[in-house]
Amino acid sequence: MDTMVKGCLDYLDEGVSPFHAVEASARRLDDAGFTRLEESQPWSLEKGGKYYTTRNGSSLIAWRMPRETLGGWRGAAAHSDSPTYRITATKVDDPRYARARVEGYGGMRPATWIDRPLTMAGRVLVRTENGVETRLVCPDKDLLCIPSVCVHFDRDGAKGGPLNAATDLQPIFGAKGADLAREIAGAGDVLQYDLVLVPRQKAVTVGMNEEFFMAPRIDDLGAAYATLQGFLAGRGSDDRGDLWCLFDNEEVGSGTRQGALSNFLSSVLARAEQALGVTAEQHVCAQANTLMLSADNAHATHPNHPELSDSAHPVTLNGGVVVKYNASQKYTTSALTGALFGEICRRAEVPVQPYYNRPDMPGGSTLGNLLSWQNSVAMVDIGMGQLAMHSAVETAGCEDVVYMAKAVAAFYNTRLAQPTDGNWTIAD
Repeated sequence: MDTMVKGCLDYLDEGVSPFHAVEASARRLDDAGFTRLEESQPWSLEKGGKYYTTRNGSSLIAWRMPRETLGGWRGAAAHSDSPTYRITATKVDDPRYARARVEGYGGMRPATWIDRPLTMAGRVLVRTENGVETRLVCPDKDLLCIPSVCVHFDRDGAKGGPLNAATDLQPIFGAKGADLAREIAGAGDVLQYDLVLVPRQKAVTVGMNEEFFMAPRIDDLGAAYATLQGFLAGRGSDDRGDLWCLFDNEEVGSGTRQGALSNFLSSVLARAEQALGVTAEQHVCAQANTLMLSADNAHATHPNHPELSDSAHPVTLNGGVVVKYNASQKYTTSALTGALFGEICRRAEVPVQPYYNRPDMPGGSTLGNLLSWQNSVAMVDIGMGQLAMHSAVETAGCEDVVYMAKAVAAFYNTRLAQPTDGNWTIAD
């Protein structure tokens, strides 16, 4: 197995919650020599330095400072969250079973969560002598399941009828009297928690030649891993800074303190530019010479239902990096930024696949158009093609992980500038 693919599978297994995904990313940044900074503390930044900071424990921004002056930024952004079910109560009164209460987070395919082993993961807030402390938990055991109603009692449901979140999708975790809270009690004196249901299936390769892989959370941790590897392969620059962002809450609109609509990125940029002595004039110039990648996976053409995709723009697993376009600007790729990124990929010998929604089927939005509300910079929406998006377990192509990492590395290692509006220079 390709080491890049193996690394992606490991990352998917580690990122069982946004908090765990940030921790997994931070470990890789630590290993690469990046210095962790706290938002609540003063920063002492040096030219050529490598840093990262987190917010809420579920979002992270890493960056390389330019070695000399700032002429612009290159960045990639992905998200740490995936559709799941959030635990709102670890114990519900029931005369027969021990049950938890859950609430849907994001837009998922509910039926895929039924009749499979589940555990829980996230953070707990524990009381300490000095106040409150965050600790991550993920019991390594099959704890919960959401049982289906048998076909004999639910003939309509067997035909794919709708599921009610309050009555059909609540999990059990034992016989009456069992206490799910015991599984997190070892973390300490628990005051509160942010816990979600987690499928127990590990990331695996499938296919006669291991062409594909299946895992929970491929949207969007697959893109997060590949862009992080591309970022770490960046050489840095004398006159440009490099960014890698992992935002939480994309699946519910990003309108949180740690989401793409927050001031997290603009705050980091402001502090970095202040350390470089950037003037207001230089800031405007740098913004005009900035290019960002919004990395959120794309729908591959379904083998059983190709009619659901735009027939003029089919997307295939292992067909290369997907560049996403939308007339209503749900995706922010323009002809200019698409051409620019396509040329970078051509020089890196990475295939590119354009994606458009079928004209009568609106799609979702991504980080790109949300980030632009706070940071008006040129952007490209990219992703890896995948099947079964927002299911409990999704499917993608192994080669696409390598393609994405290679393309993003080339993106960071290519010299770009916009001397006049609408014209970019490219140099290796």
